[in-house]
Amino acid sequence: MDLTFYQGQKIREFLMNNRELFEEKLLEEAVNVRDKIEEIKLIGNINLVNNAHKLVLLVVDEKQTEVTEFAKQEGIVWAKFNLTLSFKLEWVQAIRRTLWHFLYQYDKLIQKDNDIVEFYTMENKVNTLIDEFLNNFFLSYSKYKDELIESQRQLVEKLSVPIIPINTSISILPLIGKIDSYRANIIDEKVLQEIGTMRVQTLIMDLSGIAQMDSDAVQYFMKLLDGISMMGCEAVITGMRSKIVRDFIKYDTSFGKNIETKGTLQQALKEYLNSKETAQYNEIGKKLL
Repeated sequence: MDLTFYQGQKIREFLMNNRELFEEKLLEEAVNVRDKIEEIKLIGNINLVNNAHKLVLLVVDEKQTEVTEFAKQEGIVWAKFNLTLSFKLEWVQAIRRTLWHFLYQYDKLIQKDNDIVEFYTMENKVNTLIDEFLNNFFLSYSKYKDELIESQRQLVEKLSVPIIPINTSISILPLIGKIDSYRANIIDEKVLQEIGTMRVQTLIMDLSGIAQMDSDAVQYFMKLLDGISMMGCEAVITGMRSKIVRDFIKYDTSFGKNIETKGTLQQALKEYLNSKETAQYNEIGKKLL
């Protein structure tokens, strides 16, 4: 297929009229990406070929603002669908080489002998805008990923301290998995915050799901119990398995006389719910009398 060209044709029109030839040359340049085009389209609804034409036209029209915005949009989409960055880099570099090939063909057809100043001016404009696209793409990609990681971290932290209110004064904190110093510090901060916010009077902490606690976590846990007491909240420990008990003994720690322990969560709920409800009924009876 021959290039379509007529006298007086601008570079933008030349590229649009030779779109199919541009695509063929682009796919020749992008060796690794061309076999992934349909897969990428299926995963992220991204039409790489159409986007290549869009970028090229924005570059030759010298629309820097639009190039930047387009790059940011692309960065978010690629980050959202976790698409391979090496493919994007190869694709954009293939677009750059293909565009320069057609710029050369255009100059030959119009029989224009560019002087060196004009050539380097064109080179600076084209490559600067393509580099602008790449830079903003990667910045947008990284920002989206960082925000996603941060939101996931906050979600994990929230799930690490699932305080469940039973009534207006009693709440449950079921702890599961491995408790290390990092997670213990999060639990310490969140529990004291929630006790103050929810005005918890009794916190039943069920440890039956804990697999392991290291020495730092044990120390954090003991400080947490002191903090709970200082806030006027009663701490009740349930579900202490033999493995966790040995951990506390190994690190020479004990709960002290002010901390209640119960064998199971069900036992604690039965006793505390009944006792609290009885006390409430008695208090109401006194007021009526």
